[in-house]
Amino acid sequence: MKMERMHESLSIEDLERFEHSHSITIPREYRDFLLEYNGGYPNPSVYKISEKLGESIVNIFYGIGTMYDNLEKKFDLFDEIVEAGFMPIADDPSGNQICIGISKQYFGQVYHWAHCEETEEMENIYFLSNSFNDFLNCLYED
Repeated sequence: MKMERMHESLSIEDLERFEHSHSITIPREYRDFLLEYNGGYPNPSVYKISEKLGESIVNIFYGIGTMYDNLEKKFDLFDEIVEAGFMPIADDPSGNQICIGISKQYFGQVYHWAHCEETEEMENIYFLSNSFNDFLNCLYED
């Protein structure tokens, strides 16, 4: 997988500041990704959601900083996802969110949150992989 870097580099201090300000721990693999790329456009970018929903595309991975698609804004915008134990880390062209588990129960796992299927019990969230690196390794070209 190649990543087109779109954002400024991220320091370990800025990453730790983000974690502290949101009282979270970012899973190690995703943390390493942020420190290396700080978001961007992956190539390949297609992933399978489920048999029912088919596939989608990673539009952009969010970064930490002043860029338009930053984790700070997304963290606040999708607070219902965060309250359920997930952090939005990327989106698809339809505005669905790719999330990583930040609660003990889901820690490090990657999910697809389908915003058009919103329910109160988070039935609109679909398991994608056990880890961030597994998710990256499952991306393919259309």
